[in-house]
Amino acid sequence: MYGYAMNKKDLQDRLRRIEGQVRGLQRMVEEDKYCIDILTQLSSVSAALKAVGMGLLDDHVRHCVRESIEQGKGDEKMAELMAAVARFAGK
Repeated sequence: MYGYAMNKKDLQDRLRRIEGQVRGLQRMVEEDKYCIDILTQLSSVSAALKAVGMGLLDDHVRHCVRESIEQGKGDEKMAELMAAVARFAGK
């Protein structure tokens, strides 16, 4: 079971809202909305995606990493976690 399994419905709901925001962005461009309004909406979508990512990282640490440490396989999971954090941080 993955760390987000307990929150799967909430996660899916958040992603659907973000999907709606992205569709709204497409519509804004199609309707020639003001640049700043589009940039503001882009910022909102980015923040929402980051929030989802942070939640997933939190779930991963609290469930997957902790479980691996308890099973004596923590080094592998820690390396995997650090690589994921680096990707998430854009490095």
